[in-house]
Amino acid sequence: GGDEQSVSRHNSIYLNIELTTMQKYTLDSEQLGLLQTVAQTGSMAAAARQLGLVPSALSYRIRQIEEGLDVLLFDRSSRQARLTEAGQELVRSGAPLLEAMDALAQRVRRIATGWEPMLTIAADAMVSEATLLELVQAFDALGAPTRLRLRTETLSGTLDALLSGQADLAIGIQPEAKQTVGIEHQRLGEVEFVFVVAPSHPLASVRAPLSAQTIQPHRIVAVADSTQRGRAISVGVLPGQDVLTVSTMQQKLYAQRMGLGCGWLPLPMVQPLLDAGQLVSKTTRLPPRRYQPGYAWRSPSGQAHVGKALGWWLSQLKLPRTQHALLHNPTLHHPHNHLHALPHKSKP
Repeated sequence: GGDEQSVSRHNSIYLNIELTTMQKYTLDSEQLGLLQTVAQTGSMAAAARQLGLVPSALSYRIRQIEEGLDVLLFDRSSRQARLTEAGQELVRSGAPLLEAMDALAQRVRRIATGWEPMLTIAADAMVSEATLLELVQAFDALGAPTRLRLRTETLSGTLDALLSGQADLAIGIQPEAKQTVGIEHQRLGEVEFVFVVAPSHPLASVRAPLSAQTIQPHRIVAVADSTQRGRAISVGVLPGQDVLTVSTMQQKLYAQRMGLGCGWLPLPMVQPLLDAGQLVSKTTRLPPRRYQPGYAWRSPSGQAHVGKALGWWLSQLKLPRTQHALLHNPTLHHPHNHLHALPHKSKP
């Protein structure tokens, strides 16, 4: 329509083509569109009608392009507007540029209505990746121009990504984040952690509840804090205990499944392995571990409002079913083809 043509004229893509005379001829997106229309309609007359031009004006513009490029683009030996090989290459190579220009124009218009160009979401390793990707799929269905970027963090690194400006939304942050100035915070839910070991692990055969003294001689598997600033925190490690540090919750799960160490893991994550007998849950004399994560975003300054993309994600995070799925949906933590990826070690 007229609006698209106007945007195309004011936001032209230019091709600087070197001529044999060492002069440059600039070919813009409007001229590329004109050539494409002639090629698609197959005749100058039909193209002129579609473009709202008289045939002579269209022919004059095409001759200007040919003279500027010093290349014959159309074979005029027949009544049909037949492209030469050079013309075919120009139209073929120019088509992606025209599509990119049109997409850019639409994106700019929609961003001007309140959509953010980019939204970065930092999710703690505790958060269900399957549910997170389902939310991405639902967001895509909106047709919004906002590009999403997902990043996985652990412990204090999730909040730090938000505070440092590397993320716009943090999901699965520590409870103390609600005391941070300039940050809006809401509770996400609660997750129970259980102390688990592989069936072959020495602690698996201990019948009595495990004390700190019983656990301390055995190596624990811990996920590294992903914070890039400040002081990293560790959870569940006893004084003097040997530690195997891994990068992700999935690595921690696999390491404990292989008997490389012991440790606490979210019950929703390990329940399928407990049911399959591939992990053993042990009662302990240590205080019970219940994780109460939240989600947070930066407070808008002044009279500003959150962008439409962030607003959509916040509206989804308020829903009880979304909160439960983010913390209790184990589908991506336990793809069926991974349950048996590791050899099952029998008890000695």
